[in-house]
Amino acid sequence: MSNTTPSARVQTDGFQIEIVDDLAQICRTAAGDILRMAGRTEMAAKPFTIALSGGSTPRGLHALLASDPAVRDRLPWQRLHFFWGDERHVPPDHPQSNYRMADDTLLSIAPVPAQNIHRVPAEEPDAAEAAQKYEQELRAFFKLEAAQLPRFDCILLGMGSDGHTASLFPATEALHETKRLVAANWVEKFKTYRITLTVPVLNRADLVIFLVSGTEKAEALKEVLQGDYRPERFPAQLIRPGPEKLLWIVDRDAASCLTD
Repeated sequence: MSNTTPSARVQTDGFQIEIVDDLAQICRTAAGDILRMAGRTEMAAKPFTIALSGGSTPRGLHALLASDPAVRDRLPWQRLHFFWGDERHVPPDHPQSNYRMADDTLLSIAPVPAQNIHRVPAEEPDAAEAAQKYEQELRAFFKLEAAQLPRFDCILLGMGSDGHTASLFPATEALHETKRLVAANWVEKFKTYRITLTVPVLNRADLVIFLVSGTEKAEALKEVLQGDYRPERFPAQLIRPGPEKLLWIVDRDAASCLTD
């Protein structure tokens, strides 16, 4: 795949993939998908729920959504409800906060009603309590019965060079969580908890979009998409909402190890 010219989306047995030139094109492509989904006729009377990802990759996407008139002026901001796929165990004004990054680059710029922002209460001293409170918010917003899962319209995810996604890191307990919607996941290499949506929630979404950029992700991406199924080592392999509900938008550098 590394030698192909970026073109139309390719459908495989388990996912769709689109290889583009660079990070800027990743962001433009994802913005187009969000715009199309949020603007569907059948969505006109309903909230549009999107879970944001952390890291640096989504910054350009946020800028497009918030500041590019071709996108911003066509989005139904009153109906957009923003959630997070994961959060660091830090207060909302902390430099490492995923909420703060989204607020700086998107939420404080775009006309988002305050009540449409559903952040993780990660300032709670007890990470498990923060996870429980966020689960309660999800249950209330989506009006869930005890055993039900929320269905997000769109979940944005990144992937680390170790194959993690959200805060589902290799060989961590949250990889096996099937009861909770949100987990406080201890990540030994950082000596901290991360608060994350669980695999069943991620796999329930109408569309999951992975945004992956950079040569440092290339080997992990090959393992996740074309290697043996080893989710303990490459947790992103756990995200399988269905072939038409899983989209990978990756740049040439990230795709450089993929084979046709």
